[in-house]
Amino acid sequence: MKKIVAILATDGFEEIELTSPKKALEEAGAEVHIISPKRDSIKAWDNDHWSETYKVDHHVSEVDAKDYHSLMLPGGVMNPDQLRQDKTSIEFITSFFEQKKPVSAICHGIQPLIDADVLKGRKLTSYPSLRKDVENAGGNWVDEEVVVDQGFTTSRTPEDLDAFNNKLVEEVREGKHEMQHA
Repeated sequence: MKKIVAILATDGFEEIELTSPKKALEEAGAEVHIISPKRDSIKAWDNDHWSETYKVDHHVSEVDAKDYHSLMLPGGVMNPDQLRQDKTSIEFITSFFEQKKPVSAICHGIQPLIDADVLKGRKLTSYPSLRKDVENAGGNWVDEEVVVDQGFTTSRTPEDLDAFNNKLVEEVREGKHEMQHA
């Protein structure tokens, strides 16, 4: 698989929710770039403490969705809360939906999608505490380990990573979905 995937994250991402999908994508042959509104590096959160620092490949202001085949959003509580407040990150996210490219998010990673206004009419899952937020944004929240809606893949928690990673790789391989919408 010769695809290039963007992982959008900033400080406070749940470490396993970035490292596990990144590894699965790379093992499938994809090139993966960490994109961030921060320059140089971002710091992971591991369950209940700060963890490793990860190199940022590109600042979000320096990239364009047209240069990527897919977008992946890890969770954590701090990471998505910061991304949803960053206008450039929201525009980057929205571009993937407009270009009908696969987008995936796990756990709290769906929060910036609320601000990108792309959940209306979508079937998806997330960390359970976000159910009402998803419903208020027009999404159809379900309690399943992984949900795919026209190239849009979501999962609930790190316990769902095996199923999430399998569907993520499958959707990236499939490419654009004509029914994908912003």
